[in-house]
Amino acid sequence: MKKLENTQYFKIQSDQELKVGDVLQKVYQAMTEKGYDPVNQIVGYIMSGDPTYITSHKGARSLIMKVERDELVEELLRVYVDKTVRD
Repeated sequence: MKKLENTQYFKIQSDQELKVGDVLQKVYQAMTEKGYDPVNQIVGYIMSGDPTYITSHKGARSLIMKVERDELVEELLRVYVDKTVRD
């Protein structure tokens, strides 16, 4: 029989820090696999905040919702500037 006066500890392991670029890459791949135009769909999500623009295939919808929309825009702009403007 267990002792009821002892406190049980429960520890939840947090998800690894999500990198916005990794999220975009996984969502892009899932959208492509389902036959969607990932650029148009991701833009629709960013502009409206409506997660139904993103497929639930491979958990893409829940994954993209873990990242703030402004972080998505920042990452996209940063990569664009790094590859286009700074070259």
